[in-house]
Amino acid sequence: MMRRRDLITLLGGAAAWPIAARAQKGERVRHIGVFMPAAADNAETYRARIEAFQQALGQLGWTIDRNLRIDTRWATTNADRMRTFAAELVALAPDVILASGDTAMPALRQATRTVPIVFVQVADPVGAGFVDSLARPGGNVTGFMVFEFSLSGKWLELLKQLAPGVTRAAVLRDPTVGTGTSQFAVIQAVASSLGVEAIPVNVSDAGEIERSVGAFARSDNGGLIVTAGALTLAHRDLISALATQHRLPAVYPYRYFAAAGGLISYGPDVIDPYRRAAGYVDRILKGEKPADLPVQAPVRYELVVNLKTAKAIGLTLPDTLLARADEVIE
Repeated sequence: MMRRRDLITLLGGAAAWPIAARAQKGERVRHIGVFMPAAADNAETYRARIEAFQQALGQLGWTIDRNLRIDTRWATTNADRMRTFAAELVALAPDVILASGDTAMPALRQATRTVPIVFVQVADPVGAGFVDSLARPGGNVTGFMVFEFSLSGKWLELLKQLAPGVTRAAVLRDPTVGTGTSQFAVIQAVASSLGVEAIPVNVSDAGEIERSVGAFARSDNGGLIVTAGALTLAHRDLISALATQHRLPAVYPYRYFAAAGGLISYGPDVIDPYRRAAGYVDRILKGEKPADLPVQAPVRYELVVNLKTAKAIGLTLPDTLLARADEVIE
């Protein structure tokens, strides 16, 4: 069992690390802030991500208790608390901040326009106004996008591959954010060439999801595509359960949807950006500017298949698809 001391060391803690006195004589201690849009009691979800970040920093020569101090703020998803914790973190004067997700960025941008920020898991940094362009971010922000919008079209191609008879695809998306609209637009653009009608289904709460999926399932030859977003993630258990209940083939954007019972997922590895972010943090600590570091897209994608769910909905998956899978859940 992991000891409390070990867990605090891993996650960075919520208070300053009193390590300056223990640093090697003559070695400068650098300071990293970490801003997470989750509650501290939900830290288990983020443990592997932060562990990957710290391991990558270690490979670059940065070690807590020697030349590195880390302060973490678990900001939840409440806007007021996020602003409060962002201000607290900036007040500690870190050399650079690692920020996770779209919801973390507005609060940090309000708190500082000078402290370097490296983001991970941001969908559209240009559209959101976080950077001027992907190639030349400008300002104090750069980082790693969560995916490229062209990926959305591949979800529909995958749906047709696993269920060739599908002629209608319900696209679950959050219409209140630009990423939900953009993902649907890409899917709609390729739908006609695949002989599929793409139907937008708005996601706001559990009741709306149940009603919309139930109504869609009354007609034949349907399938689901679940776009990436905070609301679809929050309702992933319900969505996968409804898809199984109505025997709808469904494609999801991340592995944890398939782990929750979803049929198949295809999307970026959510751990890898944290490793890569350590490289940008290292370069900033050594004097480079975020403005000169281009925003990068994912480089590692994973295809995950849930065979148990396939059997539950009476679907036989093509051998070619199974052979391509990075993971098969049985």
